[in-house]
Amino acid sequence: MPAWTALDLERRADGVALLTMNRPAVFNAFDETLIAELDAAFELLGGDDSVRVIVLAGAGKHFSAGADLQWMQRAAAASRDDNLADARRFSAMLARITQTPRPTIARVQGAALGGGVGLVCACDMAVASEAASFSVSEAKMGILPAVIGPYLVNAVGPREARRLALTASRIAAAEAQRVGLVQCVVPAEGLDAALDACIADLLACGPAAQAEIKQLYARLAPGPVTAEVRELTAQTIARVRTTPEAREGFAAFLGKRKPNWTSSE
Repeated sequence: MPAWTALDLERRADGVALLTMNRPAVFNAFDETLIAELDAAFELLGGDDSVRVIVLAGAGKHFSAGADLQWMQRAAAASRDDNLADARRFSAMLARITQTPRPTIARVQGAALGGGVGLVCACDMAVASEAASFSVSEAKMGILPAVIGPYLVNAVGPREARRLALTASRIAAAEAQRVGLVQCVVPAEGLDAALDACIADLLACGPAAQAEIKQLYARLAPGPVTAEVRELTAQTIARVRTTPEAREGFAAFLGKRKPNWTSSE
């Protein structure tokens, strides 16, 4: 296992990888080290065919307080070129999370602030405690949520993204679910059960199909369904229908049995 200092990795027998940001003393705020370790972890797990689902969690009371203030102070004193390199590393890490072929789930307890919201948005889905809260808080410090902006817009739409960024208001879990920031909100004591239910649904589906979904849907945007989009979707399904996983899926359905990518239990 890699010698990470700010991140813990637990691999479950069912193919679930649990990544836990482990800086509870600073509410899992990220700095250069955590950003680098998250990038490395998602690269590692995304390339491992034995991994079926990746869960991103935070140790302690809160999911993530966003950027570490000491890191931000160092950035404020650094040159523009150094800040650009720093921002590019953060941007590359978020892209790595989004582009991993494995389904990703954010497990959110407590607060998700600033870039912590960006981590939630970069994952495919999020399960949150009723006690969780969210704030796109950058404007309160005289900066803006730039790097996380595209992920926020993709998650909640342009108008809600502008509202959250312009006001920096803190919203409760129920409102976060209403605007699409999270998909499931449960009492704190039921958070892991809800997470396991979501994982079970993901494990019942074909892993290659899930990778295809992520790749295709990254190329689709709201708006007119053009001839190019229609051709892209037709070409994709025609190709995927002939794959071994598709043949197994059809055979399992017709044979009234579980496909070979599911647990035998």
